[in-house]
Amino acid sequence: MSSSDLEQGFFPEEIVLQILSRLPIKSIIRCKCVCKSWHRLLSIKYFIQLYNEVSSKNPMVLVEVIKSFDTKSSFICVDRLMGVSEFSLDFLNDRVKVRASCNGLLCCASIPNKGVYYVCNPMTREYKMLPRTRERPVTRFHPDDEATLVGLAFNLSNLKFNVVLAGFYRPFGHRPLDSFICLVFDSETNTWRRSVSSRSDEFTHMNKNQVVFASGSLHWLTSSCLYILVLDLDNGVWRKISLPHEVVCQGEGGSRFHLLELGGSLSVIQISESWMSIWVLKNSEREEWCMVDKVSLRCIRGLVANVFPISQTEEFMLLATQKQILLYQRKSRVWKEMYSVKNAYTYPLWFSAYAFQSTLFSFDQAE
Repeated sequence: MSSSDLEQGFFPEEIVLQILSRLPIKSIIRCKCVCKSWHRLLSIKYFIQLYNEVSSKNPMVLVEVIKSFDTKSSFICVDRLMGVSEFSLDFLNDRVKVRASCNGLLCCASIPNKGVYYVCNPMTREYKMLPRTRERPVTRFHPDDEATLVGLAFNLSNLKFNVVLAGFYRPFGHRPLDSFICLVFDSETNTWRRSVSSRSDEFTHMNKNQVVFASGSLHWLTSSCLYILVLDLDNGVWRKISLPHEVVCQGEGGSRFHLLELGGSLSVIQISESWMSIWVLKNSEREEWCMVDKVSLRCIRGLVANVFPISQTEEFMLLATQKQILLYQRKSRVWKEMYSVKNAYTYPLWFSAYAFQSTLFSFDQAE
């Protein structure tokens, strides 16, 4: 397709947009330079929403390869369509740790500069350094660590994002108190808002991969696995959602639970020795759950103890083990290895694997 074809109306505009929305972002950026008509088309809100909608149907896995705690991490992107490619956050000009991922944006914490956070779009290599906060929520038992919880919520419909830092308050020179502090950054106002509550709930050790943005709220699984803590980003109110009754009853037999998103709704993944059950929250107010799939794990029997679901669609699921990224096709019931660590690297991949997608977003849009 040439620019002259477009100028002469050889292709209907909608067809052109549908074709371009399926290209990698690097190609989109190059296409913007073809002619004024393409630059206009690829900059309108309709195309951005169309691109992000198409991209959301092909989630990927971003893997942070940590070779040593003294060196910068390297990154790879595992795409079921394009394979494995290298990935870089060097444009941040800082040594960072990925703390959260949502709809193509990453929240990264500076390692040498405690309390410095970035939100970035690695595909366009753009970023925003968040304003420093006056206080830093800490873990209850390790006050020198970063915040207990870091959450990122990116709404693709209005291109607004929020960052949540939550943890316990520590007066200077004292042990952390039971006061639970929640700081929420709003990209529209470029400010933080603060709330304090008394909370004794313990979150899972895997909370960085357990936080899920769905229906305008962030969700975390508690270590008891009896319920989910929900933060409504509109009003800053915390509440609880019970897990499916069947899940709680069956969980006593050694099942593990994970949170994901599916079709815009919250999803609970229950993994036992032989089965993986997938539940979706149909009604948040009435806490109505529906089991949408039950998958036999016999084909990966030797990996079940270490398998960790990372992202899913109605067509497939991407999972991480200690050394592999797996793809499960729901319709064909076929498992496929997408990536495997070949060297002596032993740090479990599911500690550093994040759901990811290609997203068109410029931080100028959020200001």
